[in-house]
Amino acid sequence: MSVAKAYQKTGLNLNYKKAHWNLSPELLTEAAIKQGQGVLSDKGALCITTGEFTGRSPKDKFIVKDSSTATTVDWNEINQPISSAHFEGLLQKMIVFAEQQELYVQDVYACADERYKLDVRVIAQFPWSCQFAHNMFKNPSTDELKKFNPEWTILCLPEFMADPVIDGTRQHNYTIVNFTKKIVIIGGSGYTGEIKKSIFSVLNYTLPLQENVLSMHCSANVGEDGDTAIFFGLSGTGKTTLSTDPARQLIGDDEHGWSKEGVFNFEGGCYAKCIDLSEDKEPDIYRAIRHGAILENIKFKEDTRIPDFTNSEITQNTRVSYPIHHINNIMPLSKGGHPKNIFFLTCDAFGVLPPISKLTREQAMKYFLLGYTAKVAGTEAGVTEPKMTFSSCFGAPFLPLAPTYYAEMLGKKMEEHQTNVWLVNTGWSGGSYGVGERIKLSYTRALVQAVLKGDLGKQAFRKETYFGLSIPVFSVGRVPLDILDPKNNWKDKEAYDATAKKLLAAFEKNYGDMKVV
Repeated sequence: MSVAKAYQKTGLNLNYKKAHWNLSPELLTEAAIKQGQGVLSDKGALCITTGEFTGRSPKDKFIVKDSSTATTVDWNEINQPISSAHFEGLLQKMIVFAEQQELYVQDVYACADERYKLDVRVIAQFPWSCQFAHNMFKNPSTDELKKFNPEWTILCLPEFMADPVIDGTRQHNYTIVNFTKKIVIIGGSGYTGEIKKSIFSVLNYTLPLQENVLSMHCSANVGEDGDTAIFFGLSGTGKTTLSTDPARQLIGDDEHGWSKEGVFNFEGGCYAKCIDLSEDKEPDIYRAIRHGAILENIKFKEDTRIPDFTNSEITQNTRVSYPIHHINNIMPLSKGGHPKNIFFLTCDAFGVLPPISKLTREQAMKYFLLGYTAKVAGTEAGVTEPKMTFSSCFGAPFLPLAPTYYAEMLGKKMEEHQTNVWLVNTGWSGGSYGVGERIKLSYTRALVQAVLKGDLGKQAFRKETYFGLSIPVFSVGRVPLDILDPKNNWKDKEAYDATAKKLLAAFEKNYGDMKVV
């Protein structure tokens, strides 16, 4: 494609030194290797390092505050405002920088449901940024590319740093969303997740407000009988793992919409954590890591190109990006009906929540707004117990609107479609981290499958003491009965009581005024 035509189609006042348009994953991989930006694994996946940042930087994400967003965005520590003047000044400097680079352009779209399709153009400094976009979003056909007209544009320049004093940022890296201009600018960070999550934030704003579609940070799959299930959960709770089930077809692993027609995937790929990945525990994800996939920040086994998934030398947040068709058992159209069951996943490192419990509507609203999980104690001096994490709607960093807006939509849809909601603890039992043991994945899978088959719904339930959660009275398959009642699995009952009271107090404090009627 000529430079003149490229200039005409960008949607930005941007000329090029040289631009590569809509290259295949094979050519993007080749370009990255030629530029010394990556190597191939033994299975042919492109292995890259993302540089200074190996994860998202929520404190460096901004939304342009103008007449269209001033009263609609829920301004807070996550949704930080930046002025139109700062955005324009930074954008123009980025354009000057970009015009001196060899750029890569990828035309993609979000949303499997054609009624909500969002065309996006990614203009990137690095070829693997475009390959990530090709993996993670959906790709237009050859005929669609000829008439492609992007509604949104992402300009991603990892090596262009902001000047916080002049540009209004916190530090040199930034992700800024401009809802009026329909432009996202990303700089100072090579972490690919910033690309994917910026469009998720866009959809979290436009779909609920303009289309009455609930946007959700969740995975989803469909059973043989056509029953849809969705899985909410923060990073490390098992969202991708549990939704990738050989007995069910995968709709998607991370971001979905729930419309009046049903559930649909926003994406065209999966972005899974790799730490401690094994073929035995997660065969579908393990086998998806082949040519076309991108492995981020992994190390190899000595003197090989075999990834060492146990190595966290660079980061615990090692990741793989792959197109969804790398998974064998997928829904071809990435759509499903209205969900029969919803699972809220939490990794409770304090070991006091049951492995599974059935929630009332009121409890579902509360736990959705809490978005609780707990991270295990780190290696810092003085850190001796798990750390509580609360993220409203299981996705607070990506929610431009008030959390109660999404929760109220969820409550209405649950009632309309008589959806069951379950709280699943994929964390510890028999004691907190360091004392108890992590609940076996086989147990969690068995409990989830019992729900999906309808067996658990026929069970008798009773209320546990502290949280008022309904837990099964009888054992489920090979899952021990003592595991189902967490207190019974603790040797030190007084320690359980004290820990449960502490967690309950934290729940009440964080729930605060976020009530849903």
